[in-house]
Amino acid sequence: MTEPLFLKSDLHEKLWGGDHLRAFGYDLPSDKIGEYWAISGHKNGVSTVLNGEFAGKSVAELWISNRELFGNQEGDVFPLLTKILDANDWLSVQVHPNNEYARLHEGPKELGKTECWYIISAEEGAEIVYGHNAKSREELEKMIQAGEWDKLLKKTPVKAGEFYHVPSGTMHAIGAGIVILETQQSSDTTYRVYDFDRRGDDGKLRELHIQQSIDTLTIPGNELPSNKSTVENFEEATITTFVKSPFFDVFKWEVAGRHDFKKSALYTLVSVLEGSGKFVSEGKSFEINKGDHFIIPAQIEKWEINGNLMIIASNPE
Repeated sequence: MTEPLFLKSDLHEKLWGGDHLRAFGYDLPSDKIGEYWAISGHKNGVSTVLNGEFAGKSVAELWISNRELFGNQEGDVFPLLTKILDANDWLSVQVHPNNEYARLHEGPKELGKTECWYIISAEEGAEIVYGHNAKSREELEKMIQAGEWDKLLKKTPVKAGEFYHVPSGTMHAIGAGIVILETQQSSDTTYRVYDFDRRGDDGKLRELHIQQSIDTLTIPGNELPSNKSTVENFEEATITTFVKSPFFDVFKWEVAGRHDFKKSALYTLVSVLEGSGKFVSEGKSFEINKGDHFIIPAQIEKWEINGNLMIIASNPE
């Protein structure tokens, strides 16, 4: 396999969604689209290959039948999930479990969820929730039950270009007016702590998961991570390493001209967020444009990207 696996994926309608994902060239069926599961092997929104000998097959199928594409990585499920989110309103205040809790309570094949966010755009005054002020689990439970959200939640303003690592156990929420690229473990397990008393399409208050949240939240609450990004400048490219974690490494590739890359992991997930150009490997050239998402399989040892592009890439651990 000497060509990237270009993918088509599912759009997900959300109560808090909007229509900003049209900017990536996606045909939106409504103006309440909250998520595009761009690179996914998860059962709730699996990506399908568009090109080459594996056209029409899903990432989940290939994980089972052609594990060599992924360097024969071990595991029951494709481990990563890349999304683009359009938060036209606040998402719920929530927490995700770690692997052990998820497998025990959600099923043997469900992973925990550590994630991270690259802020693609943010309206003036946009905020996120990151962390909480409770000093003990007893205090946390008391403040949740009393609805003391202003005292409990830590909010921070955000702007385009920022990056946030969100380990499992972190109290968090994405605020209105933010579009993000999210890299995460392949999990769809979310425990809602607070949902602004919103009602779903059925007119009922949306389900909360108070006990699971109390069980899984980190005490004391996670602090905003310091910026540990490293930047390498080349003649026609800038490579930023945002995070190296137990689950994924995440990078920003900014190319203005031409840059050669070498394989540094079993495989690589790629999302084009700005611009257009070409991906070249072993003499084959592929057009890449804003809104494209693809996997560089294990068999590709080196490649070239040329054009004017901004890309978020991730490697599995």
